[in-house]
Amino acid sequence: MVLLGPLCGIFGERLPLRYYLSGGMVLSGLFTALFGLGYFWDIHVLWYFIVVQVCNGLVQTTGWPAVVACVGNWFGKGKRGLIMGIWNSHTSVGNILGSLIAGAWVSSAWGLSFVVPGIIITTVGIICFFFLVEYPEDVDCSPPLHHMAPDEDPGGVTISEKDPEAVTSNEGPLSLSGQSSADHSHSPKEPAEEPEAISFLGALRIPGVVEFSLCLLFAKLVSYTFLYWLPLYIVNVAHFGAKEAGDLSTLFDVGGILGGIFAGLISDYTGGRATTCCVMLVVAAPMLFLYNHVGQNGIGTSIAMLIICGALVNGPYALITTAVSADLGTHESLKGNAKALSTVTAIIDGTGSVGAALGPLLAGLISPTGWNNVFYMLIAADVLACLLLARVVVKEARGWCGYMARQRGSSVQLTESVMDGK
Repeated sequence: MVLLGPLCGIFGERLPLRYYLSGGMVLSGLFTALFGLGYFWDIHVLWYFIVVQVCNGLVQTTGWPAVVACVGNWFGKGKRGLIMGIWNSHTSVGNILGSLIAGAWVSSAWGLSFVVPGIIITTVGIICFFFLVEYPEDVDCSPPLHHMAPDEDPGGVTISEKDPEAVTSNEGPLSLSGQSSADHSHSPKEPAEEPEAISFLGALRIPGVVEFSLCLLFAKLVSYTFLYWLPLYIVNVAHFGAKEAGDLSTLFDVGGILGGIFAGLISDYTGGRATTCCVMLVVAAPMLFLYNHVGQNGIGTSIAMLIICGALVNGPYALITTAVSADLGTHESLKGNAKALSTVTAIIDGTGSVGAALGPLLAGLISPTGWNNVFYMLIAADVLACLLLARVVVKEARGWCGYMARQRGSSVQLTESVMDGK
């Protein structure tokens, strides 16, 4: 998944998303079910399960770039953070439901723990094939406004006052010529050339892609370490039973839902995606330290700390993999070419998957030396994720300063005009 994620994103730009996504879901369901069928077929060959899992990981890389591209096609930058924050809660809900569904048969017939989820995702894939609408234009809806005017966006990551080539997409409510989209709808439609899909190197050159990709690597390292190691940590430190520890660990995902929505809402209001991520990461570091030292002093404290840590750790992770990926995939430098969403999302999420693989591995190597060292590793990763966004945060701060200066200038001009009128 780590190596082939960006490649699958490139394919996603060149194939119809409806076919690409639904095909990936059906194949994922097939390989998931095949893994579980090994129980009923009495297969005890290790290579069978390895090959099935590798194939399953490959086809699952089609999922995230495709769904972010679809949602990004429908919603513009203005409210994208909040909308995608709410939408992204499905990942945490899926984690919770997956644990409950798989746990229902794990003690009796573990094969069903894979066969049943495989049937579910295959069914949903078939539904997507028949009902998914890729673009608003396909159902005669107006396309969203992917960019805001410089005087309306105080700190968006895609605004650069020094970039004279950055232009606003003419597919929004107002085109470059000043005409509304309604005026264009009465004019005869001219056949437009299909935009070429962006290359891998072209996507890397989009400002912010490298920074957010590396930031996600460390943010995802922290998130996935909690995902895989939190139940064992609770058992060893708080001395809960395995079932109670598993139930308690789901609160981290509950916090992730709240954090993703909160991060999207704040970033929409401020226009600063990177600043929102950076602030949450800065606050997350001391909260991880506190959870390790006082988080097990009672069930109430443990619940509260898990929800807070989940929100602060998964909030930036959710924002980067959704709204930020969609923003960068429709960046101004692309000059209206929207065929970059899937590739950009795949690069960012694929880089993050490196952290998702390293985090649990490092935790396994470090945990024998003490859980304190595991948390020091997580705090260090959190700080590195924050530092990697420094350049983008500075750019957003300059954008805010320029916005405030323009606002003050407009106020002075208005006051002078009123005085002259008197």
